[in-house]
Amino acid sequence: MPLRFARRLGLADAVTVANAAVGFLAVVAATVDVALAARLVLLAAVADGLDGVVARHRGSTPAGPYLDSLADVASFGVAPAFLVAAVVRDGRSFAAEPVLVAAGVGAGALFVAAAVARLGLYTVDEDGARETVGVPTTLAATVLAAAVIAGYTAPLLLVGATTAFALLMGSTVTYPDLHAQDALVMGVVQAAVILTPAGHMATDALPAWIGEGFAFALLFLSTGYLLLGPRFYWGDGIRAPPGLRR
Repeated sequence: MPLRFARRLGLADAVTVANAAVGFLAVVAATVDVALAARLVLLAAVADGLDGVVARHRGSTPAGPYLDSLADVASFGVAPAFLVAAVVRDGRSFAAEPVLVAAGVGAGALFVAAAVARLGLYTVDEDGARETVGVPTTLAATVLAAAVIAGYTAPLLLVGATTAFALLMGSTVTYPDLHAQDALVMGVVQAAVILTPAGHMATDALPAWIGEGFAFALLFLSTGYLLLGPRFYWGDGIRAPPGLRR
């Protein structure tokens, strides 16, 4: 029996739906291996960029923006929030430090709520624009995932970062979209972080430090855009907000 929505959704929509499925896999993986879960969050980020490329070359459907926001809630809202909660729970016992563990869960809940609100407003107000208000959920998820893979798993650090991201998602800070060449670089580094474990299993010739090196590179790139993008990244036909124009 054919699925009802098979004829109504395009190839880009299929990539978007796959992104949501990867987000679910990241949640499941976080209960077993937080590094694997972080890599799945990055895989979802690659899929999120890919669906835009496919939509530009193969066309999109009216459902596309709504599916994109729904998928992003799973992959860049719930998955990274659960990842942080899992890291905190692995590192601290609730019996010994109930306040810290509760703070980790609470920060994750706040992150999810902020992501849902931000993505809903984005679909209504900003879809198709070349800039976005508030920290993008994909960027927040990428920073958190890269931090976990790079070894920055101190519970207090992750709880603080997750809370800060939740607040920044609701801020009025405006971010320009990444230029195509920079988005490609970011995607290549994300793919390198994802694929490095497979490379280590395939050959001993790959240096042991290379996986961590790619994770640090991704953390550097994403944090640089997070901190400097709102002020210095405008260009390529994208106009800065009036307060930032020289």
